Amino acid sequence: MAAADRKPVTDALGRPLQLEQPGYYAGFSTMSQRAYWDATTRELIEKRVAANNPLHPAPLHFFTDAADARLMRAVVDRILPQDDRTPERRIDVLAGIDERLHGGKIEGYRFEDMPSDDQAYRIAVRAFRAMAEELRGVAFEDLTVRDQEELLQSLHDGEPRGARAIWAEMNVDRFWQILVGDCVSVYYAHPWAWDEIGFGGPAYPRGYMRLEEGEAEPWEVDEQPYIWRDPEDTISGQPQDTSEHEHKPHQGQGGTH
Repeated sequence: MAAADRKPVTDALGRPLQLEQPGYYAGFSTMSQRAYWDATTRELIEKRVAANNPLHPAPLHFFTDAADARLMRAVVDRILPQDDRTPERRIDVLAGIDERLHGGKIEGYRFEDMPSDDQAYRIAVRAFRAMAEELRGVAFEDLTVRDQEELLQSLHDGEPRGARAIWAEMNVDRFWQILVGDCVSVYYAHPWAWDEIGFGGPAYPRGYMRLEEGEAEPWEVDEQPYIWRDPEDTISGQPQDTSEHEHKPHQGQGGTH
């Protein structure tokens, strides 16, 4: 499928959506508010924006093997698609995950049925590669979008389609939570994602003025919804039957990552 066909389209006109800034807050820019942030916060967020160059990604330090990096980019692109963004405004999710793993940043605990996060990702790379080979005899990144999504759906369901011996090295449900959590954390830590949801950025030291009845702040813009539908090759917009699978903690285990 051509890249242009991967974009969501408007229901009304059927034309591909390609937005520099997706979301319902056209024209809003979180960075326009940076003068109201404290100096330390402003410096941190400006560095975050400057470091994100999707057209010329910075070198990775954990996923240093080029084949591993290509595979994981394909994975995170399906976890959190950005086909509706222009290429130069896409958030480099893998770079953020890579930085966390290379720096050894963790939440401060580990479940007894899980390896360390860096080891978990190493296992997952082997497993994703084996799943694709078993399914189609090609690399994961060379699968169709639908095949990629169906393999990822099987992890969500806790019943991986292939590479079962590899996935048995850790708790699949817990790894899925780590993977999705990492993708979401990196994406929504970036000001371009804040633009998408109309978030004005850090409130310190200015604070908020209007705390009742959902009134907008003076710097916010009105919501401008639009109707759109998913690309035809994706399963994400289709109803999912969850009646036969429920996520339950393993006996003797509790909590989530």
